[in-house]
Amino acid sequence: MGLGEAGSIEVAGPTHAQAVARLFDRCDAPCFCQYFQFPGDNREWQMRCGGDREANARALVLQLSARELRAFVATSEGKVIGWLRLEQPDRLTKRYQGRLYRGLPCFEGQRARVMSVVCFLVDPAFRGQGVARRLLEAALAWGRAEGLAALEAFPRGANDVTEEEQWTGPMGLYEGLGFARVHDFSPYPVFRFDF
Repeated sequence: MGLGEAGSIEVAGPTHAQAVARLFDRCDAPCFCQYFQFPGDNREWQMRCGGDREANARALVLQLSARELRAFVATSEGKVIGWLRLEQPDRLTKRYQGRLYRGLPCFEGQRARVMSVVCFLVDPAFRGQGVARRLLEAALAWGRAEGLAALEAFPRGANDVTEEEQWTGPMGLYEGLGFARVHDFSPYPVFRFDF
């Protein structure tokens, strides 16, 4: 069953909060899109996901209810089946200041109107049916309308990556929608769409 004519892509908001949390539950994704806000180190993060995933779920619901996240949802027959979150680079220090990306020349220059793809999540029953593509198309349309300068993405570049490990989106998706590879370090390339 695909997204179908009845399905839609919407900006995520308070009315989607519980349904988005249920999507993460169905996908057995204990992060609930909280990694970049979590103040602890990687070991503490693993313990949180393994022992207190409910705290992550509560935080996601609160953030969506308070309109603190810029995200998009795909729905079908009243159920949230896909998620795409964007964020400003300065709020993603774990990514941009991490050892793989810190100080790269592709991040120099004006950064005020740049956003980054944080994560994708598609219900396993709907994978391979264009849901992620429609979510990213919606994000690009939003970015154009908002006057963004660029949208950056960090797909995994390895060939042996499972669907579950492609939480930043599959590389082919970005290539197919006109993103340029601005840093070519396999398996961690950087892609950017300049508006």
